[in-house]
Amino acid sequence: MLFNSFEFAIFLPITFILYWLFNRNLKLQNAFIVAISYLFYGWWDWRFLILIAFTTFCSYTSGILIDKANRKSQNKKAKIISAANITINLLILGVFKYYNFFVTSLADAFSAFGITLETTTLSIILPVGISFYTFQALSYSIDVYRHKIEATHDIIAFFAFVSFFPQLVAGPIERATNLLPQFTQKRSFDYSTAVDGCRQILWGLFKKIVVAGNCATTCNHIFATYTDQPASVLMVGALLFTFQIYGDFSGYSDIAIGTAKLFGIKLMRNFNIPYFSRDIAEFWRRWHISLTTWFRDYIYIPLGGSRVSKAKVVRNTLIIFLLSGLWHGANWTFVVWGAYHALLFLPLILLGKNRKYTHTIAEGKHFPSIKEFAMMLITFLLVVIGWIFFRAETIGDAWHYICGLCSLNIFKAPYLFFTSRKNSAFVIIMLAIEWWQRSKEHGLGELQTSLKRPISRYILYFVLFFSILAFQTSDSIQFLYFQF
Repeated sequence: MLFNSFEFAIFLPITFILYWLFNRNLKLQNAFIVAISYLFYGWWDWRFLILIAFTTFCSYTSGILIDKANRKSQNKKAKIISAANITINLLILGVFKYYNFFVTSLADAFSAFGITLETTTLSIILPVGISFYTFQALSYSIDVYRHKIEATHDIIAFFAFVSFFPQLVAGPIERATNLLPQFTQKRSFDYSTAVDGCRQILWGLFKKIVVAGNCATTCNHIFATYTDQPASVLMVGALLFTFQIYGDFSGYSDIAIGTAKLFGIKLMRNFNIPYFSRDIAEFWRRWHISLTTWFRDYIYIPLGGSRVSKAKVVRNTLIIFLLSGLWHGANWTFVVWGAYHALLFLPLILLGKNRKYTHTIAEGKHFPSIKEFAMMLITFLLVVIGWIFFRAETIGDAWHYICGLCSLNIFKAPYLFFTSRKNSAFVIIMLAIEWWQRSKEHGLGELQTSLKRPISRYILYFVLFFSILAFQTSDSIQFLYFQF
């Protein structure tokens, strides 16, 4: 079930009403969440439910066994159980998402030396959001093993934690330390939080349907015919995809976080104005925050982080960026995308400048300084180049696309200028609002302080709502990150 579908428009208010009717009984309320979340997820294919239920049960059981072994100081046993659960979950993810990729890659590698391998691929459907809920379930058992959280014996609360429908298929990838306790204690309805949630949903729908959807229409055409396009048009395509993927994914996150607020649940922030970053390190602190911090806490730091020799710092950085690329998809383009960002990130971390910019840009000012603007522009353009690898079908396509940009006709007005004026207007509106609200949780956050007159707020709501109804396209339907 899609957030921007007619079915969800019916599903959400009914679920909201029934959920708060069960407020007197916590277990019943959690059971309702599990049932409604499985209905939401099974809307695509009921067979997906078997997989998520198995993953959830494995992590739940391993958590109890690990906790029991920890209490008896049986560290070796706890380690074996934790490793077994990690292996099972990663094998499931590997088979469904990466088996065909690695088999065909191996066959291609041998064929380069004139050796033909007999290979067998699997005709299986990739379950929606499998990477998201697998990582979320894994983080729980790892945290129990590390004594960061006690294992829960409330199986209903645990199933609700893994399957909570707003963030089930595309994040944020929640931690048990934040989300699980919210299902073990009574929740109360807060009107102001619910209203803020509705505003965040509205903002997320605008970014997804209006910005991402309309950018996708032009962007898809350009990437499909890039060999026939001049450099100026290729630049338009790269820029539009840059805003398409941001509008699509951050839009989903806003809808998910806003929806969770309606149910008295607080999810972590997943995007924090990433395109206003002053270097690549800041970009990665602001882009897909839940995944970035997951790799940091469960892979980078256990490998030694940055408190090891320079050679190991390089190794650790390459590992997390390459894994991040591979996490996004079974294609070498994603691996190259990860390697590209690793090469941009390495000089900063080796020089100890990776945490130079942790505060909001132009804090307390209306506009950035010339230096800040230049740094922001350079970082943005570097990110744009990386997105070409992310979007292309093959590494060769990405390379030829970038080569096509290296032409003097890049300075000529593209013939698509007039057809992309609408896209440009939507992007400018989105960026203007996010710049104006850059210190807030989301684009429409705390509007009472930004727009003190109620009439001004309602005009803004109406404009955004009307835009969603008037400018939706066929490319506004699917979410890009569902494939991951």
